[in-house]
Amino acid sequence: MSRKIRILIAKPGLDGHDRGAKVMASAFRDAGFEVIYIGLRHTPEMIVDAALQEDVDVIGLSILSGAHMTLFPRVRQLMNERGLDDVLLTGGGIIAPEDMADLEQMGVGKLFGPGTPTQEAINYVRSWVETQRPE
Repeated sequence: MSRKIRILIAKPGLDGHDRGAKVMASAFRDAGFEVIYIGLRHTPEMIVDAALQEDVDVIGLSILSGAHMTLFPRVRQLMNERGLDDVLLTGGGIIAPEDMADLEQMGVGKLFGPGTPTQEAINYVRSWVETQRPE
């Protein structure tokens, strides 16, 4: 792929723990992605608006608050309503495997838990974009 993959990374909700999001933003940047990190305490509406403005390939959410079963579906719904149904929604946090499976059924991509090697997420996103959003 000759163009850079554009990924927006955000921390929705009231959770203020952003170390993981910053680590992933740096890892994606170091892997050659164009990273838009919008930071803490954004609503799903703000995240989708930013994704539209930035014309991203991927939205990555970091959720450690336990609100993943509310926030991921809401972001996915807004993405679909705003014409971003061809954009990958992925992310990570403290998410039970059964919740990951339920979210996948709702249209959320693969999710990553604590301790996942950053390269695993990078490879997943790169592969998804190359197959689903080729130039």
